[in-house]
Amino acid sequence: METRYLLGNEAIAHACLEAGVDFASGYPGTPSSEVIDALRMQKERTFHIEWSVNEKVAFENALAAAWCGQRALCTMKHVGLNVAADPLMTSAYTGVTGGFVVMSADDPFAHSSQNEQDSRCYAKFAQIPCLDPANPQEAHDMAADAFALSEELRLPVLFRPTTRICHSKSDVALGDVSGEHRKGSFQRDPRQYVVIPAHTRALHQKLVEKQPQVRQALADRGYNRCIVRGKTAVIASGIAAAYVQEVLPDDVSFLQIGAYPIDPEWLRGFVERHDDVLVVEELHPVVEEEVRQVAGAVPVHGKMDGAVPYTGELSPAAVAAILARRGYIRSPPFPEAAAPPAPDVPPRPPILCAGCMHRATFHAIRRVFRDAIYPSDIGCYTLGLQLGAVDTTICMGASISVGSGMNLSGEPRDVVCTIGDSTFLHAGIPALLNAVYSGANMTVVILDNRITAMTGHQPNPVTGVTAMGEDRVPVSLDAICRACGVSFVETVDPYDLTATMDVLKQAKARSGVKVVIARQPCVISARRSGIQRKPYAVQEDLCSGCRVCVRFGCPAIEFVGGKASITELCGGCGVCADLCPAGAIGREGRR
Repeated sequence: METRYLLGNEAIAHACLEAGVDFASGYPGTPSSEVIDALRMQKERTFHIEWSVNEKVAFENALAAAWCGQRALCTMKHVGLNVAADPLMTSAYTGVTGGFVVMSADDPFAHSSQNEQDSRCYAKFAQIPCLDPANPQEAHDMAADAFALSEELRLPVLFRPTTRICHSKSDVALGDVSGEHRKGSFQRDPRQYVVIPAHTRALHQKLVEKQPQVRQALADRGYNRCIVRGKTAVIASGIAAAYVQEVLPDDVSFLQIGAYPIDPEWLRGFVERHDDVLVVEELHPVVEEEVRQVAGAVPVHGKMDGAVPYTGELSPAAVAAILARRGYIRSPPFPEAAAPPAPDVPPRPPILCAGCMHRATFHAIRRVFRDAIYPSDIGCYTLGLQLGAVDTTICMGASISVGSGMNLSGEPRDVVCTIGDSTFLHAGIPALLNAVYSGANMTVVILDNRITAMTGHQPNPVTGVTAMGEDRVPVSLDAICRACGVSFVETVDPYDLTATMDVLKQAKARSGVKVVIARQPCVISARRSGIQRKPYAVQEDLCSGCRVCVRFGCPAIEFVGGKASITELCGGCGVCADLCPAGAIGREGRR
C-alpha cells in the first residue's frame, strides 16, 4: 500500500482508478472540478472521460454506461445536482447494473456558489444511499467502495464531500489501480428502463421495499459507528465529525454518521442510553431531524434550537466553542474569532484579471446602454458587478430568461444580458430560443473567451479540443443563435472598443432579440498558449491625472503621485490607451 500527500479530490480520483472506473463525465464546478481533471491527466488507466455541456447530460451519459454494466462516475457541485435532478430521481427507480457513483460536492459558506443547499436532502428524496466522508482518507475509502455498494444494491450512490475535504491535503493510503476493464453491453428490459406509468408504479414499490437492504448494507460496512462512554453524547457527520473528535473529552459518548439512510433502531439504541444529546453538522439538519424522531424524552440540541449555527461553514474553533457553550468542555482550546487583519490593508474584493476582455465588453455596454437593466449569469463575468454591469444573477442560463421576462413584463428600459460561452451551451440555448419565440426585445451579449475559465480552464465545445486533448471542430455560436431564430448576430473584438460600441449601437436601434458575441481568448489561457502582447505604459509628462483609466477598473493601473501608472500585471489589451483622453498611454518602447 502506498501513501501519498494528496488533495482530497486527487484522493477521490485515485479511488475511482482503484475501483476500475470505466466511464467518467462531469461539468466543472468548485469544489468538485479537480476529480475529472486528475482523471484525465493520469496515465495509469485508459477509459472514457469527458467534460459534458451540463450536469444533466453528464448524468445521463454516465447512467447509460452503468446500464451497460460499466462502472461510471459523474461529478458536479451541489447546485449542478439541481440540473441533474430530473434523471436522478428516476434513475433510483430504474436502478443500475454497473456501479454508478454521483459525486455532488457541497459548499458550506458558499465560498464559490450561489447557495448553501445540502445534497444529502436529494439522496433522501431519491431514496438512494449517500456517503458523507469526514476527511480525505475517508473520502478515498468511501469513493473506492461506492462502486461495489452501487452494484450490490443496484442503485446509484450519491457521494457527498464538502469544500474542506475536496480542497484539503493530507497523507492518504492508496490501493492498486484496477486492471479490470468492462465492455459495455445493454440488456434490453423495457419493464426496467421504460418508465411508462404501469412500469413506474411497480419500480417505485420495489425501491421502497429495498430500503431495509440499503440500511443493512451501510450498517455492514461500518460507515456509521459509535462509542458509549458517558451520559452525554455528541452526534456529528461529515467534516464536523473530524472537528468534534479533536476536542471531545473522554467522558462524552460519540456517534459518527458517514452514510444515509441511518438505521433508526440503531440510532434509537444509542440515543436512549444518554441524558443529553448534541448534534453537530453543516448545512441542513439532516441528522438532527433523524435523531429527534427517535429521541423520545431525551433532550436533543443542534441547529433546530440554536445550539449550532444554521448557516455557514464550521471550523475546529467554532465546534469547540459550541461544545464549550453546551458544557461539554470547560473552555475552547483555541480562539473562535480569526485574527484581525493588519491595519491599513486596503479591501481587495474579487476582480476581473488585468486585460480580461469582459471588462472592455462591460465598459462598452455601459457606454451604449446607459440606463439599461443588466441580467447576468454564472461565471467570471459575474464580477461585472464591481463595474455596475450586473443587476441579477440566479443560476446557469438565467440571464436570458430573466431578461426576456423583464422585457415581456412591460419594463420600459433596455435589457442587456451577459452570458459566457460555456454557460450559454449549458443552459442558455433553450432560454434564447424561448426569448425569440416569445417576441422579447433585448440584447444578449455572449462573452466568448473560448474556455470555461472560472472553474479552472476546462474545455467546452467552442474550445475545439476535448477533455482528453483530442481536436474537434468548434461549434459555431453564431450558427446556433441564428438557428434559434435570431436575425441580428454579430461577432466583435472587445479590445476594439470603438467597433464594439458601434455594433452595440446597431443592436440597440433594432427590435427583437439581438445577439452580440464578444470574442477574445481568456488572458490566462492565451498566455499559456504562447500568445504574448507587449505591455502598455503611461508617458508621465502627458498624463493629466484625470483618472479615466483608473475608473476602467483594471488591476494593472495604479495612481501614484497624481499620475497614472501601469504595472507589470498589464496584459497588453490596449483598451486603456483608447480611453485616455490625453493620449498618454501607449505600448512600451514606442515613446
